Amino acid sequence: MIRVALYARYSSDLQRDASIEDQLRLCREHAERMGWSVVESYCDRAISGASLLRPDIHRLLADAQQHRFDIVLAEALDRISRDQEDIAAVYKRLVFADVKIVTLAEGEITELHVGLKGTMNAVFLKDLAAKVRRGLRGRVEAGKSGGGLCYGYRVVKRVDDAGEPLRGDREIDAGEAEVIRRVFREFAAGKSPRAIARDLNAEGIPGPKGAAWTDSTLRGHAKRGTGLLNNELYVGRLVWNRLHYLKDPTTGNRVSRLNAPEAWIRQGVPQLRIVGDDLWQAVKARQAELTIENATVIAATRAAIANRLNASHRPRSLLSGLLVCGCCGGPYSLRGQDRYACSAHVTSGTCGNNRTISRSQLEARVLAGLKERLMAPEIAAEAMRAYQEETNHLNRERRLSGGRDQRDLATVERAIKEIVAAIEDGGYRRALNDRLGELERKRDEIKTRLAETPHDFPDLHPNIAEAYRRKVVHLAETLADPALRQEAGDAIRSLIERVALTPGEKRGEIHATLHGDLATIVHWTERAHIKNKADTPQRGMSASVVAGERNQREPGIVSVYI
Repeated sequence: MIRVALYARYSSDLQRDASIEDQLRLCREHAERMGWSVVESYCDRAISGASLLRPDIHRLLADAQQHRFDIVLAEALDRISRDQEDIAAVYKRLVFADVKIVTLAEGEITELHVGLKGTMNAVFLKDLAAKVRRGLRGRVEAGKSGGGLCYGYRVVKRVDDAGEPLRGDREIDAGEAEVIRRVFREFAAGKSPRAIARDLNAEGIPGPKGAAWTDSTLRGHAKRGTGLLNNELYVGRLVWNRLHYLKDPTTGNRVSRLNAPEAWIRQGVPQLRIVGDDLWQAVKARQAELTIENATVIAATRAAIANRLNASHRPRSLLSGLLVCGCCGGPYSLRGQDRYACSAHVTSGTCGNNRTISRSQLEARVLAGLKERLMAPEIAAEAMRAYQEETNHLNRERRLSGGRDQRDLATVERAIKEIVAAIEDGGYRRALNDRLGELERKRDEIKTRLAETPHDFPDLHPNIAEAYRRKVVHLAETLADPALRQEAGDAIRSLIERVALTPGEKRGEIHATLHGDLATIVHWTERAHIKNKADTPQRGMSASVVAGERNQREPGIVSVYI
């Protein structure tokens, strides 16, 4: 019996979810008339057909490569895709997998359908976009919103005489409007967007969509008109068509591009004014001053960098991306004068961790911790004991699981042989075919599990702590060699899971906790041969143990204060 997979899709949240069930029902009825066996259904809900960034279409293509069905059945070709390039790619991949595409509207799909229907669907999308833009422009020229809701306003819900909703009406939210006027006044008076955002967060005032305030929320991008300080709606001017969007053919994501200023549509809406002209002009004047200052600083910085021998390859910080705040869990990053600080505290004030630490001091502490404390003999002994217990436990589980799967596989294969023999003898074909399909899928699942079962973990060397210390000392010395610094730095970084920084009780005190990946350390230390001068560790072996804690089902981590 021919195995068939059903595919259904609808485009947006404005359409009914029942559309999926309608499509699947029609496809099932067709499959039943044709005597086909439906083995799977794939559904993408509220996702445009102009992109292949859809989970179930990718699942369908993956299953096709596993030969789980012979035909893909859909209501129409545009349900699979509306993009010419995408529909051609789907067609090629299914043809390679020896899977046909059949639709209720077009029948069996061929290269001719792909070319003609792909072109027609692309034209349809372009025409639809033009109609939508025409409708939005008419709404804007009537003084209504072209879409979206910005901070400071509420949606006005009204209906016409026929009971249809009237869209695009807005009214001022008095509470949010007062916050907007406060931001404008404080910025015009010289306060930075970062300081304003921190004060708003400290007072518990929610930002747009309930999120925390950040400096970028206020500052935005002046040319694009983004950010609270650049929104012309606050002075009673509705601006539309500032941007247009294109789809990146590599990622499928929408990318915005700035339109020429003469293409912008401006419409006066005095009833929506929140900020007076004098305050608006004061803000614009200060933005202009800051732009000149920033341009001067950037030019000076670029000139200084240009004089350095390594200008084209700025070295990455040894601990870049590995530092976290022990209070909020957010990143610690370089914030001027080569000092690390909590990003959440600096940008939005949502974290109370105000401690900073110099880059050189922190790197020295981390290197010392790696050499002397992370795998000290007493810590290594406890970590290895816990690690050995857990690896032995996992090895036993794997062996038991593998034995069960082997027995189940033998049972399934015997049942498949019996059904095949019954079909050959003239048994009830449809019922036996359905059961055969179930057994084949179960057999494939068992084989996949057996193929993915890792090998047992190796035994551990008793002198692993001393071997580890010698190799880390060698790496630390190698950092002084310019030719090997990058390679040695990468090796050291791979030993570190993260470094958590927490404020101490004394003024300016900051505690650091070094977390190392135990499995990576073990794998690296026990390598029999050095393949390169920096001796780079290789990640790949994992464990479920935390040193000193039994039966802890978490990634294998060794942690020490440094």
